[in-house]
Amino acid sequence: MKTSGQVNQYDVAILGSGMAGGMLGAVLARNGVRVLLLDAGTHPRFAVGESTIPYTSGMTRLIADRYQVPELKALSSFKGIRRKVSPNCGQKQNFGFVYHREGRSQNPSEINQLVVPSAIRTETHLFRQDIDAYLFHLAVKYGADPRQGIRIADVEIDPDSGGVLRAESGEEFRAHYVVDGSGFRSPLAEKFELRETPTRARTHSRCLFTHMVGVKPFDDSPTARRHKQPNPWHHGTLHHVFDGGWLWVIPFDNHPDSLNPLCSVGLTLDPRVFPKGEAGPQEEFNAFLARFPEIAWQFQGAKAVRPWVSTGRLQYSAKQVVGERFCLTSHAAGFIDALYSRGLTNTMELVNALGWRLIAASRDGDWSLERFAYLESLQQGLFDFHDDLVYSSFVGFRDYELWNAVNRTWMLGTMLGNVMLEDAHYRFERSRSENVFRDLEMSERPGSPLPVSAGFNEMGVLAREQCLAVEAGAVTPAKAAERILEHIGNADFISPSFRLGERGTNCFNMTPGKMAMNARWCRTDAPPEIGPRMINASKGLVRLRLRGGI
Repeated sequence: MKTSGQVNQYDVAILGSGMAGGMLGAVLARNGVRVLLLDAGTHPRFAVGESTIPYTSGMTRLIADRYQVPELKALSSFKGIRRKVSPNCGQKQNFGFVYHREGRSQNPSEINQLVVPSAIRTETHLFRQDIDAYLFHLAVKYGADPRQGIRIADVEIDPDSGGVLRAESGEEFRAHYVVDGSGFRSPLAEKFELRETPTRARTHSRCLFTHMVGVKPFDDSPTARRHKQPNPWHHGTLHHVFDGGWLWVIPFDNHPDSLNPLCSVGLTLDPRVFPKGEAGPQEEFNAFLARFPEIAWQFQGAKAVRPWVSTGRLQYSAKQVVGERFCLTSHAAGFIDALYSRGLTNTMELVNALGWRLIAASRDGDWSLERFAYLESLQQGLFDFHDDLVYSSFVGFRDYELWNAVNRTWMLGTMLGNVMLEDAHYRFERSRSENVFRDLEMSERPGSPLPVSAGFNEMGVLAREQCLAVEAGAVTPAKAAERILEHIGNADFISPSFRLGERGTNCFNMTPGKMAMNARWCRTDAPPEIGPRMINASKGLVRLRLRGGI
């Protein structure tokens, strides 16, 4: 890994070997880039960010194919992970939301669920210590130089030659380009004062989280027995939502083959509604459960197996994420909230967009800021896109009708974003042309994962503006909900047969019958920028399933 006459000289130095660093390291090393993978810690280790969504899995498979790293493909489905990576992960067949009102019995009609079509694939609850170690070892296998237990004391960046990294031990490393994937305590963000203070994020939340044993399936509770959702809560990621926050329940033991008894639990609160006091996190969690006894049922007898982590405000951002010879990855650049599991998605977006640029630069020597400028608009846009969605959701948590409408915009974004991604992958498989992805970069609206339509983009803006108006007292939650659902009901980007603009479609399961109706709509009535893409996406997924790849 060292060139003749140069000590510790690399093409790319990556700070941090979590999912972003490990996957990017594997992609680069597989394609002949001299990679240094630095980390202050060691593997395996605890991490959250454990729930995949279809877009995350689809992007993982795309990266595996585009960059010819076949071992990544196993991470794109629950079946692949269980067979080839780890028996300690859980299945995810649905995204479930149960709405609660303090001091009142849970209304069984106030639930929301989006079912991942089992005919397509099952998503995963990632036991991160296994997944992160797998990616780290994969990067090393392909030739990345691993240096664990190394703390960086200082960084210097020269626009003409690259970065110089000095460790606390006195060791020095040089690289033509530095990628900072270290998270909130980013050495580059600190060195160059890149943090945005205060953050521009509208979302306000803090969190306490741990892993537990003995968490009971919510389906067995007296509350859940009154629910009529299409898929068991325990088979997916359960969100208990309430005015001022939400609580995640991510079981790793929710299938017969699991060897892991743990469950990830996290309580996320708006500190303006639930101020952080002097109590420890376990005491605070117990006090919260006392206020919501129907949620508390699920935790009767449950115990934390590791110390709780209790944070201050989660949101942070950067005024700049790309500079001469450096780039901050998603979690080094900024963070909003774990709601909707978009952190992993943003990580995959960055790996995909950054990978080919670094590979090309290592070959032609062009490390110019212009080559990497797109990553600035991409990451800042993804940050704002997620902030809009989570901010709107927290406002929606105040009133079920508004939450029901905002949740519908998330449903549509999840489904349609994945369609656009699968369409791109299908066209790439057929053509093997990099232009498929280069063209997408040119046409993307920053922050929107992939272009859908003008009406789709307007939906997110409408939801945000209505929630801002609700917070200002200018619009009632009921009127805001009515306007959002009306927009969806009149949308040209989704089949009317799905009825997603109707209040009562709070649960959605893409059954074979609905797939058939959607196929007819795509062939006959869908706009030309939507129908063909949905058809391509379906063809690609069918081909993959026939090959046994899902």
